[in-house]
Amino acid sequence: MRVTTDLFVSALMRRIFAAGGFAAVVKRGATEAGAVFIVSRDRFGEASLFGPAPQTSYDPGRPEERRFMRLNEGEDSAAVDRRLEKEVRFDPDVWVVEIEAGQTPIEELIAVVTA
Repeated sequence: MRVTTDLFVSALMRRIFAAGGFAAVVKRGATEAGAVFIVSRDRFGEASLFGPAPQTSYDPGRPEERRFMRLNEGEDSAAVDRRLEKEVRFDPDVWVVEIEAGQTPIEELIAVVTA
């Protein structure tokens, strides 16, 4: 059984803070089943956007694990904001979490798959 989005985001933020990073919920979506988008910013101001991975990338042995896919990388904030605006217009129940992971690679905090 998959945990609620609210619980997943809370646990993610706790892991980030424990690793010495920073996280904030920019947009709160549906508590039970909202899609999660993660904006990861580095110290140079570049942003990477992670969104839900396609269903084909899920492991049948672990269907409850949330997986993410890098949607773009190293773009300015305006490009990331435009992409998120499109996603919110398509599904107003999405969550947007902005993180600065610090020294911890993002791949250690969330399950990232490649296309």
